[in-house]
Amino acid sequence: MKNFAAIVLAAGKGTRMKSALPKVLHPVAGAPMIDYPISALSSLAPERVVVVVGYCRDEVQGALASRRVSFAVQASQRGTGHAVLCGLNPLAGFKGDVLILSGDVPLITGATLKAFLKFHRRRGAKRPVVSLITMMLANPSGYGRVVRNEDGAVVAVVEDKDCDVEQKKINEVNSGIYLVDADFLSAGIKKLGTKNAQGEYYLPDLISIAARSGHGVSALTHLDPQEVMGINNRVELATANRVMRMRTLNRLMLSGVSVVDPEATYIDSTVKIGMDTVIHPGVHITGKTFIGSRCSIEAGAMIHDSIIGEASTIKAYSVIESTKAGKAVVIGPFARLRPGARLSEGVRIGNFVEVKKSVMGKGSKANHLSYIGDAVIGSGVNIGAGTITCNYDGVSKHLTRIGDRAFIGSDTQLVAPVKVGKGAYVGSGTTVTRNVPPGALVITRADERVIEGWADKKMMKKSKG
Repeated sequence: MKNFAAIVLAAGKGTRMKSALPKVLHPVAGAPMIDYPISALSSLAPERVVVVVGYCRDEVQGALASRRVSFAVQASQRGTGHAVLCGLNPLAGFKGDVLILSGDVPLITGATLKAFLKFHRRRGAKRPVVSLITMMLANPSGYGRVVRNEDGAVVAVVEDKDCDVEQKKINEVNSGIYLVDADFLSAGIKKLGTKNAQGEYYLPDLISIAARSGHGVSALTHLDPQEVMGINNRVELATANRVMRMRTLNRLMLSGVSVVDPEATYIDSTVKIGMDTVIHPGVHITGKTFIGSRCSIEAGAMIHDSIIGEASTIKAYSVIESTKAGKAVVIGPFARLRPGARLSEGVRIGNFVEVKKSVMGKGSKANHLSYIGDAVIGSGVNIGAGTITCNYDGVSKHLTRIGDRAFIGSDTQLVAPVKVGKGAYVGSGTTVTRNVPPGALVITRADERVIEGWADKKMMKKSKG
């Protein structure tokens, strides 16, 4: 959008979060908090976006590495006015409107920012040099109060710590989101002083500067305070997570996904799910996960950074991480798929089976109580209960290869590196240490001995002792 730029304030530590992590990097529904205002801004296509960084600036810049933004550094924390002054450096020569907002407002939407810009630039009225978003709060404690004159015009914003007794009674508060004419901003920011309770350069003092000089000031009162609230502590962070979670679930349900109990379902905003998939209570789906259509995700399943093909079933209490699964796969219940698992169409992974960094071909199955690690398994393979790929020798990991249509009997140990050929059979209870040719049978059982009367003799000996 022409003649439109933005400054996002993200230099603060966020002391009330009580964390070593910068406040704007605390996650909300799977993404750093600051990611949301940046995304909302992108829908307006500003000419430039400047992010003001300070505390842990390398981490904040790294989190925004894929974004089309530039950075300005606020080396010392001297207030929001000083932060904006730092942010103006990359905007030298810019003419137009500058949107100023904080990186700790994750619930802000592009629709609200578009409406705010339209309000600021509305026709048929003298354009103000400053517009701000306000909100009405029953308990305004902690927020800057919006002061109006007898005509209802905004004349000042007074920070909570600087309010007198009457001003503290005001319920209209400042959200910290502004649109300011670039020329006025450049001149007015230099007029800010530090005669206040915190000895800082307050950005809201621009309101009184504009009002005293006869320039227009407009206020847009938002009807949903949650959308424009800043996050200052863990309680507010939990609120933001809950609101964003419900937004995500509503979006998914409206797109054709069934969520049995939204209040008991946790899905990140970064997740994509196909229509006619059913999500049962207690499910957690996080990260960059994609789930195809017509899937069933049963109670308690946890899926992270994974791809699940269409018509698949993830049974109850399975844990899946960094896995790619094809169509019509069945996993669980109580299965664990660790990073690097690759399951082809029709694979079945049953209860208490763990798969790590392994490939399983079409239609292969491991239905119960097995560990499959560092393996390449062909199609149509049966892995019996209690099978273990012994992939670690104490120093290095080694690969197990199993050919198409091989049959691995129960209680088998495959000591890698080892290869089982196509169509081969491994008898139950076998320890495989050498390659098995295609079509062969390998078995390492000792001969069975039956000693009749042994138990009675043992009991007699025990009683005499």
